[in-house]
Amino acid sequence: MVSYADIEEASRRIGGYAVRTPVLTSRQADEDANANLFFKAELFQRTGAFKFRGAFNALAMRAEQGNLTGVLTFSSGNHGQALSRAGQILGIPVTVVMPEDAPQIKIAATRGYGAEIILFDRNELTREALGAELSAERGLDIIHPYDHPDIIAGQGTMAREFLAEVPDLDVLLVCLGGGGLLSGSALTMRALRPQAQVIGVEPELADDAYRSFKSGTLQTVENPDTIADGARTPSLGKLTWPLVRENVNEIVTVSDEAILATTKWIWERMKVAVEPTGALAYAAVRSGKVDVKGQRVGIVLTGGNVDVAALASLFQLD
Repeated sequence: MVSYADIEEASRRIGGYAVRTPVLTSRQADEDANANLFFKAELFQRTGAFKFRGAFNALAMRAEQGNLTGVLTFSSGNHGQALSRAGQILGIPVTVVMPEDAPQIKIAATRGYGAEIILFDRNELTREALGAELSAERGLDIIHPYDHPDIIAGQGTMAREFLAEVPDLDVLLVCLGGGGLLSGSALTMRALRPQAQVIGVEPELADDAYRSFKSGTLQTVENPDTIADGARTPSLGKLTWPLVRENVNEIVTVSDEAILATTKWIWERMKVAVEPTGALAYAAVRSGKVDVKGQRVGIVLTGGNVDVAALASLFQLD
């Protein structure tokens, strides 16, 4: 399992490579919520999302051990981009299995960072199955996008950095796909701010973690059709599920309509180009899924890798 000591070590390892992302505030957001909101802007991280933290930590550990052999991963975009850039920096070849319907901006960026991309049809097979097959054929280690101890430890550095700037948070809201960011963040909060509530936010159309949390048994979802493409994971992982179950206070879901409306609000009022997945946490506040009145609330804007033309067309429909 992963411990807070691993997160401290990851923080040292990624120092000088990962960006110390800003914390944003909005008077209008505070007034609307009747609370003090603090937005950790991970869309300003290298490769445009928090994923660089875990990706660089995982590959840097290999480099420290003298292991520069290639690796393989599967990703809808942000993890693939992050691992590819980390590999580019460290001289480690990266192969990424990506769905054909992933946003073109994410496919192009991943290729631009030097990765070999293998596209597949989500309706014909799973990325996990194809990844396992290719790993065996090519002798490549798999760096799982969220269910990997080095990835989880790297993602946990976000909350550590957040608390260094805003130490007295009452609540931390984190978007939830496979649970890597939520797991690492919850471990950090338990170590540094144990009295704070840690809440994961998931799309209603991809509610496997919500159902798992409520039932106490791991649930799955098959190819969920949600606007939050970064949260289209089949389930929590063998590592992230027990970490979420033990360290997270609550999981809530939000509709795609709420996600889109929140994304649009952030673009228009905060002037920040967040992607729909990155707006999940704030969508829970705006749609009233969590009561934050009178509290100091941390909200993670997780990424900004968005197809602007496609999103603009969705904004017109909103």
